[in-house]
Amino acid sequence: MSRVPVFWKWALTAVIVALAVAVAFWPRGGSENAGPSTEPTRAIDPELRAASGAAPCPAAPAPEQPGPLTDLALSCLADASPAYPGRLTDRPLVLNLWAYWCQPCRTELPLFQEYADRAGGEVQVVTVHSDPDEAKALALLAALNDELRAQGRTELHLPGLQDPDARVRAAAQAPTALPITVLVRPDGSIADYVARPFRDADDIAASVAGALGVTV
Repeated sequence: MSRVPVFWKWALTAVIVALAVAVAFWPRGGSENAGPSTEPTRAIDPELRAASGAAPCPAAPAPEQPGPLTDLALSCLADASPAYPGRLTDRPLVLNLWAYWCQPCRTELPLFQEYADRAGGEVQVVTVHSDPDEAKALALLAALNDELRAQGRTELHLPGLQDPDARVRAAAQAPTALPITVLVRPDGSIADYVARPFRDADDIAASVAGALGVTV
């Protein structure tokens, strides 16, 4: 009986191992675990943008002294127009960083709307979706508005930014966990960040007063 040369035995073994590794690491479709999305940005239905309630993003001239957020180029959730978080206002600015998969963020967003309504023109409140999947962010905002409307509560109508690479969080040197709230002075410099969920609008007001000196 002829024998297979040792060389070919090792070659066949190497091929089998390579195939096993390739199968092990082949991308699977879907996941049961909630977490940050890695899906590419998809075209957004304008009706979804409208249903989200996101307000147009304000704009102000670039500050004389550039801050860490001045040159960050993001997009506005309301209409996908370019938006610069460091040039949104010449007032104190509150940036609430969230993501569609973050349950504490979902609970917290209406509190920021309540605080913004209370603050009026004293403070600009802007949400920042810190995940690549913009469509899921808009869908969550729309679902939240449905819930709030059914409860007789004020719907969400805050300006929002799409930040797929979490550049605002990186600029603030904040931790990776969400939610995070970044408190920005009128000159564009970052006064502080809060890396925890807020209990209520009074809790937000106390943090803003302590960092930015605005009492409402």
